[in-house]
Amino acid sequence: MSKRYELRFSGAGGQGLVTAGIIMAEAAAIIEGRYAAQSQSYGPEARGGASKSEVIISDEPIDYPKATAVDACLALTQQAADKYAGGIKPGGVLLIDSDFVKREPEGDFRVVKFPIIRTARDEVGREIVANVVALGAMVALTGIISREAGEQAVVARVPEAFIELNKKAYNTGFEKVKALLA
Repeated sequence: MSKRYELRFSGAGGQGLVTAGIIMAEAAAIIEGRYAAQSQSYGPEARGGASKSEVIISDEPIDYPKATAVDACLALTQQAADKYAGGIKPGGVLLIDSDFVKREPEGDFRVVKFPIIRTARDEVGREIVANVVALGAMVALTGIISREAGEQAVVARVPEAFIELNKKAYNTGFEKVKALLA
């Protein structure tokens, strides 16, 4: 791993992407014992406007907690893809929800297409866990944290009544993207 790895989770406010970023950072810092920083920003609309959550993971102390050259970006909406893909560094990767991002942003990065929200709704059974499906997909795509650390962080973050649903969401996202990459 390079000394600093930058991830961006982007979509619309209310999709749970800040939570996904927090879980990723907790998996890296608390479970794997690495350095991690998480930040977020969203428009004044709160729900529906563009939002992003950035996570920096490093084996060394993090001197600046904001993303400057994104290694991996997730975009759940066209607006998020248009607004946030520009920060992906050459050779990076963009994961898009193929049902909602129809115009792929151009750049020197790889694009991976996966119907994240539809997968949450149709295969996991609840659209509300699309953020956890996306988290599993990003873990599979980047390998920046272990699958086990990600699942452990999900379990630690969600209410007990929803642990099995969220584990299913996380593992479904992970497995689907691993299959896409195979």
